[in-house]
Amino acid sequence: MIHYYIYHFLHLLRRVFLNFIVLVGLLAVGVIPYTASAQKSAKSKKSGTISFTKQVLTDEFIAEGVAVGDVNKDGKVDVLAGAYWFEAPSWKKHEITKPEKFFYEKGYSNAFISQTLDVNLDGWLDFVRVGFPGKEVTWFENPKQQAGYWPAHIIHNTVGNESAGFFDVDGDGKLDLLGGNSITGQMTWFKPPVSPENLNWQQIAISKAKSPGSEPFSHGLGVGDINKDGRPDVIIKEGWWEAPANPMQPDWTFHPANLGEACAQMYAYDFDEDGDQDVVASSAHGLGIWWYEQTRNEQGTPQWNRHVISNAFTQTHGLAFTDINSDENPDLVTGKRYFAHMGKDPGEFEPPVLYWFELKPGKTPTWIPHLVDNNSGAGVHVVTQDVTQDKLTDIIIANKKGVFVFKQERK
Repeated sequence: MIHYYIYHFLHLLRRVFLNFIVLVGLLAVGVIPYTASAQKSAKSKKSGTISFTKQVLTDEFIAEGVAVGDVNKDGKVDVLAGAYWFEAPSWKKHEITKPEKFFYEKGYSNAFISQTLDVNLDGWLDFVRVGFPGKEVTWFENPKQQAGYWPAHIIHNTVGNESAGFFDVDGDGKLDLLGGNSITGQMTWFKPPVSPENLNWQQIAISKAKSPGSEPFSHGLGVGDINKDGRPDVIIKEGWWEAPANPMQPDWTFHPANLGEACAQMYAYDFDEDGDQDVVASSAHGLGIWWYEQTRNEQGTPQWNRHVISNAFTQTHGLAFTDINSDENPDLVTGKRYFAHMGKDPGEFEPPVLYWFELKPGKTPTWIPHLVDNNSGAGVHVVTQDVTQDKLTDIIIANKKGVFVFKQERK
C-alpha cells in the first residue's frame, strides 16, 4: 500500500513539473497575455533609448486584427491578417483564403481579432479568426506547406462583444476563446480540442441569458484575477464574473461594478501597490484611457474610482498590456483606430497615432507617453511580441491603414 501512494505521489509531481515547463514556455513566446499572475517578466533587462522602426506589410485594408506565429516551421515568426499570411523576414504575402475587397470609408472587414493555435494538435499552427461582431469565428487549418487555400472550419456562428478574444480562462496554460453567444445572450468561453480525434470546441456559458457584455456590439472584455484567489475572472465594464474552483461550471457569480464606458480590452493589476487589484481600460470610440482604483467603503463593499491616464487622442479601440522597456512593469500600447465609424467619431480626422505608455507604479501611479508612429493607429486589438527574435518586444497591428510591424530598437 505504501508503494502505491509513493507511486502516485511521484506521478503527481511529474505532472506538476511538466505543466510548469509548458507554462514557462508559453510565457516566453508571448502566447499567454500579461496578467497579474505574471507581473514579473522573465525577460533579460536591456538598457538604451527605445525607438521603433516601421515596416509596412501592406497598405491595403484587409483586417482590423492580426496574429503572429511560425506558420511554415522555418524558425521565424510570421504575421497573419485577414485572408493572408506574411512570411518573415521579407513579409512575402500568401493567401490563406479567397480575399475580399474592403473600403475603409464605406464599411468593415470580416476579420476583427485573430490568434494562432494548433487547433487540430498536429504540430502546425492554425489561424483562428473572429469575424464581424456577432458573426462567425472560423479556424483555418494549416495545410503544412501544401498549395491551395487553408481548409476552413466554423467554431461558432455568432460570437459577440467587439473585444472577444483569446484568454486562458481555465488556467491550463492554453488559450481559449471568450465572447458572447449572441443567440442566447450568455457570456461563453470555448475550450479548444484536447484530442485530434474530436475537433469540437466545448462551450461553457458563465452567465445567465441576456447578460451584459454578450451583445454583438458590446464593448469591453478582459480576464484577470480580480479577487486574488488565483483564478482568472472575466471582466466587462458592468462588472466581473468570479471564476469558480471548477471553471467548467456554468453560471458564474456576477459582481456588478461601474468600470466606465464603452471600452476595448480590460486588464487587472495592482497599479497603486496597495494589495488589491485595479482595472485599466481605454475608450473604444470616445476620449480617454483610464485606470479604476479598487477601494472599500465603510461597509467593506468594493468601490471603483476612475483616474485618467491620457486624454491625448480618441478611439483607443485596441489596448495591449505588456512590458515594453524590460523594467518588469506592464506598460500600455494603444493607438487611434482609423475611421472606426467612417468619419463619425470624435477626432476622426486627427492623425492616427500609435503610443506606448510607460508605467511607474506606486501610491500614485503614472504613465509616461511615448509616440511610436503618427500614420498607422490601431485596430480592435494590438499584438505585442518579439517577432524579430532579438529579445525586444515589437508591436504588430492591422487596421484600415494596412498591416504594420514596429520593430523595437535600443541605442
